[in-house]
Amino acid sequence: MHHPTPESTLQHTFGYEAFRGNQREIIDNLLEGGDALVLMPTGGGKSLCYQIPGILRPGTAVVVSPLIALMQDQVESLRQNGVKAGYLNSSLSQQEALQMERAMVQGDMDLIYVAPERLMTPRFQELLSRTPLSLFAIDEAHCVSQWGHDFRPEYMQLAILAEQFPQIPRIALTATADPIVREEMAERLHLTQAKRFVSSFDRPNIRYRIVVKNAPKKQLLDFIEQEHHGDAGIVYCLSRKKVESTAAWLADRGYTALPYHAGLPQQVRAENQRRFINEEQVIIVATIAFGMGIDKPDVRFVAHLDLPKNLESYYQETGRAGRDGLPADAWMAYSLGDAVFLRQMLDSSDGNEQFKRIQHQKLNAMLGFCEITGCRRQALLAYFGETLEKPCDNCDTCLSPVDTWEGTTAAQKALSCVYRTGQRFGSGHLIHVLLGKMTDKVEGCGHENVSTFGIGKELSESEWRSVYRQLVAAALLSVEPQTGGFRLNEKSMTVLKGQEKIHFRKDPSPARKGKKSQARGRASRLMEEVCVAPGARILWDKLKSYRKETAKEAGVPPYLVFNDATLADIIDKMPLDDIELLAVSGIGQQKLSSYGDEILAIIDEHLKDIV
Repeated sequence: MHHPTPESTLQHTFGYEAFRGNQREIIDNLLEGGDALVLMPTGGGKSLCYQIPGILRPGTAVVVSPLIALMQDQVESLRQNGVKAGYLNSSLSQQEALQMERAMVQGDMDLIYVAPERLMTPRFQELLSRTPLSLFAIDEAHCVSQWGHDFRPEYMQLAILAEQFPQIPRIALTATADPIVREEMAERLHLTQAKRFVSSFDRPNIRYRIVVKNAPKKQLLDFIEQEHHGDAGIVYCLSRKKVESTAAWLADRGYTALPYHAGLPQQVRAENQRRFINEEQVIIVATIAFGMGIDKPDVRFVAHLDLPKNLESYYQETGRAGRDGLPADAWMAYSLGDAVFLRQMLDSSDGNEQFKRIQHQKLNAMLGFCEITGCRRQALLAYFGETLEKPCDNCDTCLSPVDTWEGTTAAQKALSCVYRTGQRFGSGHLIHVLLGKMTDKVEGCGHENVSTFGIGKELSESEWRSVYRQLVAAALLSVEPQTGGFRLNEKSMTVLKGQEKIHFRKDPSPARKGKKSQARGRASRLMEEVCVAPGARILWDKLKSYRKETAKEAGVPPYLVFNDATLADIIDKMPLDDIELLAVSGIGQQKLSSYGDEILAIIDEHLKDIV
């Protein structure tokens, strides 16, 4: 009997040809008994880093995971691959929990998933002392940080593992790219001595795009109809009300769009999340309450109808798209109102001055990211301390470069209008003054008499809105927390005195209504890129319906049977026997014996049909 190696386990159990990035080094480090701190983006293959050592090292690997949905997903996926995995959480009956505990003590489990709360109970600690242990894996380790967005106080106690089981290797993993959070993780989990593995945080398959809002729901609909008809996606909104109205609006137009926010009854939330995971073509419209614990690999787009308050959140939320490595879109509509609203919210929030200062810097970076004219991916990665050598060619600014215009005079007019009208109005009124429009408000305030009345007729209303948006984004204008009105600041003065030249981006004009609206039913971008061979589209549909039936019988989400990347690889390789089928990405021994004959029969029948 050959001793299984990391390579043979990767191929036979998980069905992958080769390790990616630094997976192999991390696995070797654990197999040798070392500790590790792993920073790897979503979709980078984090779980294999502890699953393979968990299978290969004698004893049971204990995986700490914060959410029931996450554990169940991972365990189901491992079982589909024939691995002895289980979980202990509140969804099990007492009977089932006892069986699982017995299996642990007897050494019958490769991996056991558990929530941090349970890990800390005296009962579980006692159980651990009787169980042969191979390693501890702490997943979603950023939950230990108070600066992070998913802080879980129970994670703080996980440092105890280092004291109680000093000889058992520990690995902590996260997809968070924030350097402050990284340091806190190492510190609090007693992993300062652990070997660090940092992967590139680039997600090259995601295409980043930001448009200026003019009719956001309509813009969203056009984006979905033209590029993602029939795809699963997530739409993020700031308020619960907007979540519900957007979901209803998409549903009226024939999409399966479900709302998700903290104000909905628990069972509605759970049911909508279940449908998103188990069905295909479902769109979830959500506040940021949705996402942690969503491991669905085939989300083809993430759309933001409101601006996230920092780039960490943006990276985290857009990162839920395209975990299978296939093409996906991160699309956002953004406006002056978003910038004003977030500045106001921040200024009127509780929190000490230092906290506010950090949050302001983060918001400035987010707004700056929206307004840049260079490559978005270079800017996003630079924010996380990573250099991308050349522009990515897969973001809007690379695909259709943005023009700029010299706007120093326009900026001076806009700022001076703020000053002349008493520094208490928002853009709407200021633009009326600049354009010389006699509205009730202009007349009521006597602003037809200020020196800036009518001096801005060379620009249109939307061009002035763009000027004010970019001034607020660049912090050349401050926002009054209570009223949302604009006031000048020190940076404004340098522009007014002509000490600084200003260049604005030229907003692309909104697409004219043309032939575009017949795009409904067009293939999604993924289909166009994957299904190029003749008849491939038909085979794709056949494989998908087989997957759907099989998943339904097994009571698991379709992607746990095969994910889209595996289906695409089947179409690409057209395997005709078991050996060729094993060469397909994601098909190992267990899946070959469960589904191999049927897959080969579908291909055989398909080939007869097209000949």
